[in-house]
Amino acid sequence: MTMQDTRRPADPALDALDTRILGEVAEMLREVIGEEYVVDMEITMDTSFNEDLELESIEFVTLADRMRVTYGDMVDFVGFLAEMDVDRVINMRVGEVVRFIADSLRAHEPAPGA
Repeated sequence: MTMQDTRRPADPALDALDTRILGEVAEMLREVIGEEYVVDMEITMDTSFNEDLELESIEFVTLADRMRVTYGDMVDFVGFLAEMDVDRVINMRVGEVVRFIADSLRAHEPAPGA
């Protein structure tokens, strides 16, 4: 499997926006974690931040900052996390973040014909 293959989602139900965001989030995670084991890891919608990626809290903060830089004010990741209890954050999967980002971006798209 090549690096390009690891960035393709396995879920055919994902639309183009979800697929793009999954690739962007996976790349951010690889940069933030920086560990050798994650470079070749397939990051999918089902990948867990805690069990699979072993994301430390400081890495999560760095990821949130990169998302803010990438997506701007359209995606309130801190607000998204603030609504969750600790157990939910600990058990969160990449797909939850991808869907949140996609929903946030769609909410800021201009209405058709506008």
